[in-house]
Amino acid sequence: MKVAGLLSRFGLTVLLVGLGGYATAAAQKPAPKVKPTMAPPKPGEAAKPAKAAEPKIPGNFKGIASKLNTTPAALETAFDAARTANPKLTHGQFVAANVLAQNLSGKNPAITTQAILDGLKGGKSIGQTLQGLGLNDKQADAAEKAAQKEIKAAEKAAKEAAEAAKEKKPDKDDLKKPEPKKPEPKKPAF
Repeated sequence: MKVAGLLSRFGLTVLLVGLGGYATAAAQKPAPKVKPTMAPPKPGEAAKPAKAAEPKIPGNFKGIASKLNTTPAALETAFDAARTANPKLTHGQFVAANVLAQNLSGKNPAITTQAILDGLKGGKSIGQTLQGLGLNDKQADAAEKAAQKEIKAAEKAAKEAAEAAKEKKPDKDDLKKPEPKKPEPKKPAF
């Protein structure tokens, strides 16, 4: 038994030393090289300086903003907030909700932008939401069609105004040159 006990202890010792040596060798391996995700700039190209972030100019609400008596920036902020509450909300639904609320709130004070957005958030269509707020089927359809016409007209007017502004940029030749001053006649001294 003594020989068997010695052999097992010796075998265990050799096994542990071998395992310890492997662990030490594995720990001393050089770290794998990390591949860059972007290509380094070419030697001939100078690095472009980073520009300061320009404020986002809302372009999607330029046409309808004046019709709603607000600014494009205010509509953009309201859209971002509504989109946070309902990620499935589209730009068109948001604009339609605002136009419908403006058109119908005088006749039915329950019809507000928020009420329409809440209906959309609940999975209803705009027509279903309007019916839930007190309109009948025909009134809801007519209101939606009228709102779509207004939205298209406002977008068209904004597009035409932008094109007209581009065309009206004056050239150097078009600018008026100041006329030279004429000398005033001398008054006789008495």
